[in-house]
Formats: sequence, structure tokens, C-alpha cells
Amino acid sequence: MSRNPIAQALTQTDTLILDGALATELEARGCNLADALWSAKVLMENPELIYQVHHDYFAAGAHVAITASYQATPQGFAARGLDEAQALALITQSVQLAQRARDDYRASSASTAPLLVAGSVGPYGAFLANGAEYRGDYALPEEEMKAFHRPRVKALLEAGVDLLACETLPSFTEAQALVSLLAEFPASNAWFSFTLRDAEHISDGTPLSKVAELVHAAPQVVAVGINCVALESVTPALRRFQALCDKPLLVYPNSGEQYDASSKTWHSAPSGCTLHDKFAEWQQAGARLIGGCCRTTPQDIAAIAACCQPQ
Repeated sequence: MSRNPIAQALTQTDTLILDGALATELEARGCNLADALWSAKVLMENPELIYQVHHDYFAAGAHVAITASYQATPQGFAARGLDEAQALALITQSVQLAQRARDDYRASSASTAPLLVAGSVGPYGAFLANGAEYRGDYALPEEEMKAFHRPRVKALLEAGVDLLACETLPSFTEAQALVSLLAEFPASNAWFSFTLRDAEHISDGTPLSKVAELVHAAPQVVAVGINCVALESVTPALRRFQALCDKPLLVYPNSGEQYDASSKTWHSAPSGCTLHDKFAEWQQAGARLIGGCCRTTPQDIAAIAACCQPQ
């Protein structure tokens, strides 16, 4: 198996800072993402904006850019009339945009910090575009699930991502399928990040203890944690993972607002709590990779990066 990029990066800094929301920043720059393809739509329409957002997050202090491939699948792009080759070219482009932002930032800043590109592998529920990534109430036979994920995983790895970000996973059977799929790419590494029903269960009701057993036994899974959950759900779930698993833990929650999948809008003001407010608490609960998901901004990432000093 290839080197573990997370373990290597964590020898250089105590906490790896992940980026924040991509879609939120694209919307702030004028993109309409009320669409089944979500931010992947911008790969087709205005990819330079994606580059700018990645660059802004590196400039804010992020060590890791997550590519704009969360909802980018051949099946999703087929609905727009793109063939598989065109879809895979867009997935490849999502990696190149993040790599270029990293390289340009590194050249302009002379930064010696570890800077990684993580290839986003969103769940099958994201392709359904009905909020299923927060419920996990879908089922595909394992071979069909692997067939869904395989083209994107292969394209991301061939484009040179440092690792895969198998993220916003609500389903234990999907996580099992992804572990099995990784074995087809033995040089690859991934983090697995789940959505929660509560502090003891992922969204489909599987206990965290069972999830921890799966990832603990998977050598290619190099970090595990939670994302796209409310801030207040984070700490108890992290502590549960900390007790069950000795892999680096990661967390990148939402700002606190609630998403309505039918209207594709966000509701209620944030709780007044921020990533910065919780940063030390999450570190104490074992998190070594910390960033933001929906509705977080480069300002949020800059605030937590300021807490984080190189070793």
C-alpha cells in the first residue's frame, strides 16, 4: 500500500485544518445551486470559480482542499446529456482545479505546511438529490453500489488526489461497499466520514460501534469521523469514536442551520455557536482533522487555523 498522507501530514502539524463549504462560497459568488448536480454543476459552467474558492481556503489556512466532485458522477451528468467520457473529464478537472489552487498558493506564500487534495466521493444518496444522505434509507446490492462509485473513484485516483474523502456517508452497507471497492485500488487511501442520527448511530441507525469495527479493520481507511451534522452533535459522537477506534478522527460540521432537501434551501439562523468556539473541545475529544461543511466560510476556517500552530 502507498504511504499514508494523513499520518505523514500529522507529523508536521498537530491538527490538519480542512476547508469549509464549497457550495456556500459558490452561491456567494452568484451561482444558483438549486439543482440536482449542486456544486458539480459549476464544473460545467464556471470552473474558474471553483479554483478561486479552493485558493481562498488555502489562503485562510486550510491544509486540505476537498474537490468539487461530491455530486459529480457519470449517472448524474448523463441527465444533462453528457456521456461517460465527458463526465470523467469533469471529475478529473475537479482535481486539477484544487491542485492548481494548492500549487499557486504554495508558490505565492512559500508555505511549508502540508497541503493535500482530497477527492470527494459523495454517497449514493447525494445522487438521488432528495436528502437521503441524511437518512440512509436506500439500498443497492453491493456490486451495484460499487459499480456506481467505481468510475469516479478511478478518475479521482488517476488524476492524482492524495486520498479520497468518502464523505457524508449515511449507510453502513454503502461504507462496506466502499471498503471493498478500495481494495481494487490497493495504492489508495481514504477517510470515511458519516452523517448521524444521534450521538450513538449513523443516519441509517447503525451503531457507531459497528461502524468503528468496519473502519478499524480496513487498512486503507486512514481517518474516520463525521461531517455535515449540527455543531452540537459533534462532541459526544467524537468521544464515542475515540473510545472505539485508534485512527485519526475528523470532523467538519455545518454552521448549525437546517437543510430542506425538497426546496434546496437552508432555514433558521445559526445557533450562535461557531467552529472556533468548539475547536478546543473537539481536539480534546480526539479530532486531528477539523474543518467545516455546509454554510461555513473561509472566515470560519481562518479563525480555527489561527488556533493551530505547527509542531
